[in-house]
Amino acid sequence: MSTTLEKGQTINFYQATTPIIISVFGVYLTIGIALGVLPRFVQSNLGFDSIIVGLVIGLQSLSTLLTRAYSGKITDTKGAKTSKMSGVILAVIAGAAYILAVLFQTHPLLALSFLLIARIIHGVGESFLVTGALTWGIGLVGHTNSGKVMTWNGIAMYAGIAIGAPVSIWLSKEYSIMPAFALIALLPIASWLSTAKLPSLPTDKDHVRTPFYKVIGAISGQGLGLAFSSMAFGCIASFIALFFSQKNWGDASLAFIIFGACYVFTRILFASFPDKYGGFTIAFISLTIEVVGQMLIWASVSKTLAIIGCGLTGVGFSLIFPALGVLAIQKVKPQMRGTALGAYVAFVDLSLGLAGPIAGLIAGWFDYQTVYLFGGISGVVSMIILLFNKK
Repeated sequence: MSTTLEKGQTINFYQATTPIIISVFGVYLTIGIALGVLPRFVQSNLGFDSIIVGLVIGLQSLSTLLTRAYSGKITDTKGAKTSKMSGVILAVIAGAAYILAVLFQTHPLLALSFLLIARIIHGVGESFLVTGALTWGIGLVGHTNSGKVMTWNGIAMYAGIAIGAPVSIWLSKEYSIMPAFALIALLPIASWLSTAKLPSLPTDKDHVRTPFYKVIGAISGQGLGLAFSSMAFGCIASFIALFFSQKNWGDASLAFIIFGACYVFTRILFASFPDKYGGFTIAFISLTIEVVGQMLIWASVSKTLAIIGCGLTGVGFSLIFPALGVLAIQKVKPQMRGTALGAYVAFVDLSLGLAGPIAGLIAGWFDYQTVYLFGGISGVVSMIILLFNKK
């Protein structure tokens, strides 16, 4: 049984955060694995159309969004470790539901029901895991390292998705879909073990909790800034492949690789910058780079320029989350940190949920290139919001 960290006590940064980062990476591998094989499974194996594919894929993000407030409350009242471990357990249950879907694939409606249940549970698990992991990490190493904690957790999240998807596609081609879904059930167990011995954080049960709507109000400036800045990522994720196809530039795999590499390396090299130089300064510089990247894609006349624009967008987008997050958690008392982080991350869920449909309408009215003008304008709006919320 692990010990509880005394109030005001901290432990070595890497000793505390490495197990948490490994744990987050393990669970996000399961999310990437699901994204890699689900569309084909739903369409080819179960025989449903693209609307059902969209429903199955989108249901996880929706359940994550709708449970951010509750996961924040549990994190603050029951403890960050409890919240994070609950997310791990839910991921195991989701894996079991995916396996049941495969076992009953000869009965498409029953298999689909298991898939929908799995996606809801997976989404709720993600909500608990992220809120608990971020709060736990910050609590263990101190709020002065909050930006660094958010930076490394973000790397674990995106790396897990980026690696999980191709791994699952390879497994399903070489063997069958069952090994991929079995991994979803098994990987969270490794995630559990990596953090089992870390100390818990003390909770203040006598603290009078601030209502969630007031927490949202307190961090709304940073949350909205994050939401508008995330539109650029949504535009690249949704339409860069179709944009390259429209321009006859071949596939967009290099654009995705450059964006991802720039995103990850920027986080690795400059992880401490939001804490060292302040959230406002790093966020403003990052937004400027992101806007330049989006405008370069919009104005690009060659594949090379578009790829450079993707790279700059990756550099700019990389540190916005931790930089604005540093500002956001300063708005609330430490006892409400889990709720604040849950609310803050919900703005990303909302943004990515809206970015695709809005960009799709713009592409329909104009063309795919104009989507990146929208991404650039969204970045400028984020900068304006930031200027009115410096502290």
